[in-house]
Amino acid sequence: MVVNNTKCQSLYASIQVCRLKDMSTLYLVATPIGNLGDITYRAIETLKSVSVIACEDTRHTQQLLTHYGISKRLIATHAHNEEASAKGIIAMLAEGQTVAFVSDAGTPALSDPGSRLVQAVRDAGFSVVPIPGPSAFTALVSVAGLVGKSITFEGFLSPKSGRRRARLATLLERGEAFVIYESPFRVVKTLAELSDLAPLRRVVVGREMTKKFEEYITGSAAEVAAQLAARETVKGEFALLVGATGDDDDT
Repeated sequence: MVVNNTKCQSLYASIQVCRLKDMSTLYLVATPIGNLGDITYRAIETLKSVSVIACEDTRHTQQLLTHYGISKRLIATHAHNEEASAKGIIAMLAEGQTVAFVSDAGTPALSDPGSRLVQAVRDAGFSVVPIPGPSAFTALVSVAGLVGKSITFEGFLSPKSGRRRARLATLLERGEAFVIYESPFRVVKTLAELSDLAPLRRVVVGREMTKKFEEYITGSAAEVAAQLAARETVKGEFALLVGATGDDDDT
């Protein structure tokens, strides 16, 4: 058997280049928003292969890792320490380690920590690679029957009523569809304010998406607000899609 040394050296060099590309990289890994079966193969392989996993809540992420038989060092990187934690992560990357970042659920940096970390890592000259997957935003849009090309992702509104109502008014005036997230403690108030401002605007509410008690409520803002207000208790995580002006009779 004749071995071509030149080809072997070239192949070895290519393998080394691939390894170097994987080193000193921050991976933004999307995780399930409820149903653990929604995680991607690539996400699992990434979490298995990295040196360290930075996460919004170490206890929450440990449950996910235990479910998939993954054992890794975890470090806390949340909204209150993101900038400080970024310095430590950059130091790890400088040593040639790989780091994955996950939020509690869904895609990092969408109403979750991650943006400041990404900016700091990029500014330090290291690679940032997304590992796409679950997102409450895209899940709701996919089942809303949205017509049109433009949509605004607003995330969580202010917990203060005056600011929340003012922001809703601004979003409605644009005439485009938009998505907001809301907690079970404020969703009825938010829908009531939306109903006051634009009672006929079409609304699609996703509650506990991908989970056991998944539910979708559709109708005018007034109808949806009344339906939730009539319930004895309101539980779960909510995402609300408000349709564009052309989707209602309020103009």
